[in-house]
Amino acid sequence: MAISNLQAARAAYQPKLPKALLGPVKAVEGAPTQSVGNQAEIKELFPNTYGMPVITFEAGEPVELPPFNVGIILSGGQAPGGHNVISGLFDGVKSLNPANKLYGFILGPGGLVDHNYMEITSELIDNYRNTGGFDIIGSGRTKLEEESQFEKGIQILRELGIKALVIIGGDDSNTNACVLAEYYAAKKYGVQVIGCPKTIDGDLKNEQIETSFGFDTACKTYSELIGNIQRDCNSARKYWHFIKLMGRSASHIALECALQCQPNICLVSEEVEAKAMSLDDVVTYIAEAVAARAAEGNNFGTVLIPEGIIEFIPAIKKLIAELNDVLALPEAQNITSANEQIDFVKAHISAENLAIFKSLPSDVAAQLALDRDPHGNVQVSLIETEKLLSRMVADKLAVWKKAGKFVGKFGTQHHFFGYEGRCAAPSNYDADYCYSLGYNASRLIANGKTGYMSIIKNTTAPAAEWIAGGVPITMMMNLEKRNGKMKPVIRKALVELDGAPFKFFAAHREQWAKETAYVYPGPIQYWGPTEVCDQTTKTLQLEQAK
Repeated sequence: MAISNLQAARAAYQPKLPKALLGPVKAVEGAPTQSVGNQAEIKELFPNTYGMPVITFEAGEPVELPPFNVGIILSGGQAPGGHNVISGLFDGVKSLNPANKLYGFILGPGGLVDHNYMEITSELIDNYRNTGGFDIIGSGRTKLEEESQFEKGIQILRELGIKALVIIGGDDSNTNACVLAEYYAAKKYGVQVIGCPKTIDGDLKNEQIETSFGFDTACKTYSELIGNIQRDCNSARKYWHFIKLMGRSASHIALECALQCQPNICLVSEEVEAKAMSLDDVVTYIAEAVAARAAEGNNFGTVLIPEGIIEFIPAIKKLIAELNDVLALPEAQNITSANEQIDFVKAHISAENLAIFKSLPSDVAAQLALDRDPHGNVQVSLIETEKLLSRMVADKLAVWKKAGKFVGKFGTQHHFFGYEGRCAAPSNYDADYCYSLGYNASRLIANGKTGYMSIIKNTTAPAAEWIAGGVPITMMMNLEKRNGKMKPVIRKALVELDGAPFKFFAAHREQWAKETAYVYPGPIQYWGPTEVCDQTTKTLQLEQAK
């Protein structure tokens, strides 16, 4: 493979580890845990992995372990730092016994089911340390939820002598990891399953998981791009830039980028829902800011939009919920064309929701009615929300102009930042955090744990002071409706409107809307002063009052 100068230089970077992981460890157990919701139901579904304690690692005495092999899977969308999780796991497994082997399953969970794998060697892993992407073994979105899949998996795990499987993924992937851990524990197959928290969306976090890996790098990458656009915006002074950012279920990315860049407007989906705003309310909010700046002679600005905002508008959320139920009906499974599917949902939804459906632009309505992703979600990334909103703002401003309420010009540019951030070279924070997560997973395996997620805490402190351990995946679960059925899933973490990051944003957004207060973060820095290169996200700093 070709190696860039940056990659060659980054290969020399040695990620830092928490002090507790620098030698032998002992597992300190906390109190028994329970799920965040639906305790009785989750306990019944996961009798072998429910109620386990949170684990914290401290320095311990050396213990000799017989050789064992480990498997690893990358699941779902890419996130910066995945290769460092694998390199941390590789180094951790080899430190326990040099005879241990690490196998990677190709193209995600499907590789386990299809017995498609490769051994990860030191020569191979050294080409990928501190690099972005998941290309060492690839990723996939196959869901592990059928007994036949579990049984196909155990065949290859036994053949390769694999003692433990590490699944790197988001909330859905780690839910699958928990289901697999429970199945293998119930069958007494002797295979452990460990999860690692991955998603740039930032919605896999709670009291035990401070942040999902990749969020730091992705937000810095997007903020660099937004800063560049804002510099151009402030130079040309003739366009409003509507910028859609990844974040289907939560607005963490949009909020973090707003904290870094200080745009004129940032929509937060969770606030839109809490205030029961209609689509017209959102459009009016933007139009009023545009008009106010135009009155000062500023016919330009920037608007940040979370990609999933359409699902948080209460009336549309209610519509989507019924659409999901209708599309889960048996008679909907044999539909072969898009037009037939749209006609089918029109004929089966309530009059109230049909009226809302018909009120939407035809392209948006069509996307809401079409096929879901593998997890049963509307594919909101395919809805051009940035163009929808700018078009509706333009229409409203045209009406206001005739009435003398708007005196400026309204030119627009549109952007969607998604893939640009998913495979960026990891920041120093993500390089260290991910390496620690992987290394820590090897210690969870060595201590016989299964159904746990690898966690690293206290990450606003120097890496030596980070706290390593594990949290039972069942602790994060509740029941939610998916594809028409109630299923156990990890509860997503949404932006907390009473949390410090949002409160800071809310206290400053009126000023940012009126003034041109842009910040241009510049590119991610790998070398230079610590105060420039090794900063965590604003979100973490505000949450931990650092």
